[in-house]
Amino acid sequence: MVGMMGAGKTAIGRALAARLGVAFEDSDAEIVAASKFEISEIFERYGEDFFREKEARIIARLLDGPPCVLSTGGGAWLSAENRAMIAERAVSVWLKADLELLWTRVRHKDTRPLLRTDDPRATLAELLVARTPAYEQAAITVETRAHWSIDQTTEAVLKSLTGAGVVEAAR
Repeated sequence: MVGMMGAGKTAIGRALAARLGVAFEDSDAEIVAASKFEISEIFERYGEDFFREKEARIIARLLDGPPCVLSTGGGAWLSAENRAMIAERAVSVWLKADLELLWTRVRHKDTRPLLRTDDPRATLAELLVARTPAYEQAAITVETRAHWSIDQTTEAVLKSLTGAGVVEAAR
């Protein structure tokens, strides 16, 4: 699962993993568990480059493990190396959400280090514009809707995966 912060990668990823009968993995959660620091602390102490290096290692380890649904951090897909690694070993699904939906979901959270700016909404808008060309390279795109439930969005992802021949229709 790739996409912006607030797109629903974790919620949909968990639901999708349950539907498929596989594990759910979250690269950000794995980084926190391994480092014993929150993402924001890693950014503050060591910087974004350090974080991205660790993120790539975690993603590689998770992709080498048993089949799973993997939710990546919003910036993970920006790395050409990560995109190539994921394309080689998995199927990428971009949960595409518009700015209003993203802002509704992240505006009250203080755990997003990239949004710790004077105008976090404008920063989110800039990130969305800058990241969209990379996200568009995902194998599958599923547009999320504000009025959709987790189950409805998960069903749309499953339908896309089935249509692409990634999962069996019976699941």
